[in-house]
Amino acid sequence: MTTIDYTPFYRNSIGFDRFFNLLDSAINTDHSKGYPPYNIENIEENLYAITLAVAGFNEDELDIQVKNNLLTVSGNKAKSDKEHNYLYQGIAERNFERKFNLADYTEVTDAKLKNGLLIINLLKKVPEEEKPKTIAINVGTNNRNQAKQINDRGSVKEEKAA
Repeated sequence: MTTIDYTPFYRNSIGFDRFFNLLDSAINTDHSKGYPPYNIENIEENLYAITLAVAGFNEDELDIQVKNNLLTVSGNKAKSDKEHNYLYQGIAERNFERKFNLADYTEVTDAKLKNGLLIINLLKKVPEEEKPKTIAINVGTNNRNQAKQINDRGSVKEEKAA
């Protein structure tokens, strides 16, 4: 197993610790666990859907949780009292846990189970103060009588020019 030490990056960066944690978890994730299969779909500009194939599970056996921008979907199949004599068993009825890292300001709006597919709808709501703003550029005039100077505190100090 490959281990990467991100300590030098932590010392030289501020606010990127979550990025390095995500990078580390992506490298160390066991990609052989492909159950249950899923799709991630972009429905509209800020609307997404995660669809998981959970055939054989009912809504009581599924659990969806969100904590610290981590969506966790788990399924715990109830043990059947009935013995089965399968000639071939292709439908997996095993327990699972699938985790998805959510972007900032993304929330789960609802989830529904239909025809063996669990559909989780996500909405990205970026606050107005976080959205990019267009700043108008004003063409200034040279006025020799007054000049504005911005001091270190960001306030405007008016001085008469000689």
